[in-house]
Amino acid sequence: MNANRSQKIAEIIQKRQPLVEKLERVDKNLTVLYGKLNELIAFGDRFLLPLNDSSAIQEFKELDLTELKDPILHLQEQLQKLKARFSRSTLNIGVVGRARQGKSRLLQSLSGLTSVEIPDGDREYCTGVRSAIYHNSNQDEDAYGEVYFHSEESFLKEIISPYYQKLHLGDVPATVNQFARDPLPQLPRDLSGNAEHKAMYEHLKKYRDNLDRYRHLLVQSSPLSISRDRIREYVAQDTPEGERIYFNFFAVKEVKITCHFSNADVGKIALVDMPGLGDTGIGDEERMVRTLGQDVDAVLFVRMPKSLGDPWADVDVKLYDTAKKALVDLPIDLWSFMVLNRTDVNSKNGDNYQNCLDLEKTICTQHIDVVNCTVTNCANQTEANQMLDLVLNYLADKIAELDKRYALVCQEHLDQLQKDLGDRLNKARNLFLQFESDSQLALSLSEALLEDLSIGLVQLRDDLHQRREEIDPYFQQQVKAALEACKNNKGISSEQDIVRRAIAPDLKGSYLATYRVIVAELRAHLSRHFLSLNEGLKQSINAIKSDVTEVLVSQGRLGELIEKRETEFLYDLAELLAADHQHHQLELGFRTLWEFDLSYSGLLLTEIRQCLDELLTPDTNNPPDQPLDAATVRTNLEHFYEQAIDQCEKVLEKWLSVPSRAGYYMVEEFVDRILYAEGLKKEWSTFLSRHDVRSQIWPEFKVIEERQQMLQTWNALVEEARIANQLDALQFLN
Repeated sequence: MNANRSQKIAEIIQKRQPLVEKLERVDKNLTVLYGKLNELIAFGDRFLLPLNDSSAIQEFKELDLTELKDPILHLQEQLQKLKARFSRSTLNIGVVGRARQGKSRLLQSLSGLTSVEIPDGDREYCTGVRSAIYHNSNQDEDAYGEVYFHSEESFLKEIISPYYQKLHLGDVPATVNQFARDPLPQLPRDLSGNAEHKAMYEHLKKYRDNLDRYRHLLVQSSPLSISRDRIREYVAQDTPEGERIYFNFFAVKEVKITCHFSNADVGKIALVDMPGLGDTGIGDEERMVRTLGQDVDAVLFVRMPKSLGDPWADVDVKLYDTAKKALVDLPIDLWSFMVLNRTDVNSKNGDNYQNCLDLEKTICTQHIDVVNCTVTNCANQTEANQMLDLVLNYLADKIAELDKRYALVCQEHLDQLQKDLGDRLNKARNLFLQFESDSQLALSLSEALLEDLSIGLVQLRDDLHQRREEIDPYFQQQVKAALEACKNNKGISSEQDIVRRAIAPDLKGSYLATYRVIVAELRAHLSRHFLSLNEGLKQSINAIKSDVTEVLVSQGRLGELIEKRETEFLYDLAELLAADHQHHQLELGFRTLWEFDLSYSGLLLTEIRQCLDELLTPDTNNPPDQPLDAATVRTNLEHFYEQAIDQCEKVLEKWLSVPSRAGYYMVEEFVDRILYAEGLKKEWSTFLSRHDVRSQIWPEFKVIEERQQMLQTWNALVEEARIANQLDALQFLN
């Protein structure tokens, strides 16, 4: 039967392994899912709440995604326990009990080890750390141990921190150096009168006072292999003789012992021994619950009643209730056993057999529900192994069923989470629908803009039409300035200069030749003054272009798109229209307006040159037939210069209204191009519906655009969460 049992246990362990990989996959998916929930929650807090949209905020609050975060974390804890259970290469049986109940004697009887390896004692608490004892089928191999140490970080977090929290001692030391250097905070006054709290404080003092004796082990690599004769110095607080000289256990997290059990047919099992409860060390119960939940398949409660009478006590019920917390989804009454430790008349406890029977009869009245309650002499190898056979036979028959039940409950929780989250995410997909684009609003705003723009441009065109024959002030001012420059800066040579030039070798004393040279120079001099008219024409046209820009900015609201103003506004707007190649007519209208220009060379040069040629050309304006001298030459030059200026002034007076007419026709052409050309309505609609355009023109759309972007981001996050929440992502059972 034992061989068959060992085989069944081995098969059960083997069948567990494939689920581990599936559990890891589900655990990773839960981590992803948790992250996606955090992203959704953070997105809502960061972007939605500042909008001050009461309706949207209320919808977000009602969605309450935060409510699902704790269930995910709880499920991950469950999966970690389940994964640890299925990852084990042994069936683990935990041994739990208060101090001095015979746990160590039971473990000695089952494993064949002695008090050298498994400490026991009758006085103070002896065992200091958890140990796991593994069966080695090779009976020729001597027992040995593997010691796993705390790191400095885990020592502070798992051992020291609970004391600081429980005793309200303030901030936990950040480093072991700080723990060693700084004195312990005083026990708060409200706790100092409580004996239990004072005893806990004394425990903490032991950790600090003896730190130098074990501190080096906190940086020791794990595991440390040791021989059987050294095991006690790492798990016990004292020697077999009761001397308290060991302090290594303060730094030890766990010791694994491998030996050949006295019952060689137990198969692949391990016995997990936990320090006896009832001491005032903080964290022992939490560590017991964690161990039972992650590292144990069955638990043995060990209780040794006193021979003089020892009924069930509150501490027994409390211990059972504490152990129940280990696996809420797998009731402890399906995987726990009560071992009532019988002692005989020759033991220090005396004969307690009758009291064991009394406890056995009354266990149900205490609601301590277990698979089996058995009376066993833990110091007797035969009885202890008979009890173990009973436990192993049960596990061989039931553990697969228990595994399935436990796994099924976890899967049901996952399925429920998947459904709950799926419902929330479906609601999330329909959240903030009011942020969708309002096409009717876009149409009405676009139509209103075009109407205002049309009114403004047509009014400007009509005003220019009425003033098209008026003198342009910019051009008039420039003409006046040019004529004054001509009059004030004639550039006619003095008589002395005429004489000097006439006697020059190249002119050979000829005043006629001198006259002809100076006439040509005078014509060039006078012509240069009129070049400044170009600036006046440019100012005139630019002023009208600026008027157009003002209408586009103030009434067409297009100034929100372009920072520059005046003529540069027209160029930048044309470039903006050209960017997506969809607004050819509009681009042509704005670019044509920007490129339009009036120039002196294009308009006036011909007529001005005609006047100058008639009056200041030597071939047609020779001096009178009389002897020439310097005075005569100068007089003739002044005469023809004055006539030329008068003639040019008459010509320019006719052109003073030309810029006004040109400006009017320029604007009329522009209006036709951007308001009346075929297909313009569609181009305007396309342009104004661009996200980057309308959000700048209308503040209403800027908010809508922001909300649309928010909605897109939200929906993307929701979709990512939905993918992470797909049914197969959270399935580990077929």
